[in-house]
Amino acid sequence: MQVKITAIKQTIYPDLIDIYEQPQLHPCEISVGQTWYVSDYDRPHGMCESAWQTLLPFVRELLNGGGNFFGNWMRDPHSAMVSCNDGFRPVTFLVQAVEP
Repeated sequence: MQVKITAIKQTIYPDLIDIYEQPQLHPCEISVGQTWYVSDYDRPHGMCESAWQTLLPFVRELLNGGGNFFGNWMRDPHSAMVSCNDGFRPVTFLVQAVEP
């Protein structure tokens, strides 16, 4: 079993960035459409630690054959739609169990 992670959407809040964010050399570098395949619990190359920590419980459950998250809110019970915790430019990910 593998888990496919796809960056589906990113929302950017320039007003919050202007007021609150410390300037950064490398803010989120994930691009919409970017995809990773994982078969273990190691953070994939190019994914920030914060996003990975948000996704990891879903990845772990899917790798172990689980699903039906939060009362089966997804049409595909072996998937989840999850956003990272970046309050300035959150990325929404589709996390899916797939056959290798």
